[in-house]
Amino acid sequence: MKNVFLSAAFFLASHALFAGGPWPQAKGEFYLKLSQWWVVFDQHYTDRGLIDPNITTGLHNTNFYGEFGLGKGLTAIVNAPVFSRNYSNNLVSNTTQDILIQGDALNSIGDIDLALKYSLSNRRVPISFSVLLGLPTGKTNGGILKNLQTGDGEFNQMLIVDAGFGGGNMTPWYVSGSAGFNNRTNQFSDEVRAGLEAGIGVFNQRLWINSRLQMVESLRNGATAETITSTSVFANNSEYLSLGLEINLNITDRVGFSGSVAGALRGEIIAAAPSYSVGVFYVGR
Repeated sequence: MKNVFLSAAFFLASHALFAGGPWPQAKGEFYLKLSQWWVVFDQHYTDRGLIDPNITTGLHNTNFYGEFGLGKGLTAIVNAPVFSRNYSNNLVSNTTQDILIQGDALNSIGDIDLALKYSLSNRRVPISFSVLLGLPTGKTNGGILKNLQTGDGEFNQMLIVDAGFGGGNMTPWYVSGSAGFNNRTNQFSDEVRAGLEAGIGVFNQRLWINSRLQMVESLRNGATAETITSTSVFANNSEYLSLGLEINLNITDRVGFSGSVAGALRGEIIAAAPSYSVGVFYVGR
């Protein structure tokens, strides 16, 4: 199968696992990030893992992400697509060049995630436990044909366990892994999720390079019929294995810029196209 990129950023497509690993924020410390994420695709993975064409469709999210240290190993997390735009281009006849289906667009807020992360151990191998709530704040039936979405329309609850370790003085590094179970409502199938992440800091930790491998497997215990078209990133029974790369450049001790891209090793019932993100972050102490 040809190597195509998958629309699977850590905060999209049915609430991917949060970044950050098992390390909590210290009391009074926080991490804020404002980013722009987008994907534009004219093909998608079928339920058999094949690739079929579709009307060119795009999704752009302006995203706010924050981690806040509450003390005693507890961190509050919010992930909010404060503005989401889903659009489709005109469907044009190849023979007559007539417009068969008019293009359309939907502007709205996206689905908001709220989570609490608790540090179970701060020893050599830190372990944390998180509870995530995915709020159905986005729209699911926008546009003229009611087929544009900025959310999946279901309230989900996810349990996540993270573990990791790190080292190095001149060139610090870390490795972490996560596993989660996503309980979904509104006849969506539950999911099993897992991820691996590794990072290294260079140039006196001014530049961090991180790589993430994420997996989502559907239990296929929801409705058999699709409630949302399979060309949407919010479709039911979506599965994927994605590999992503992120770069974080610290301009000062508190302010920095980030950029990322995610690529698919395989996928089912999900968009297939390049997925990118750029952002600016602030570390408060």
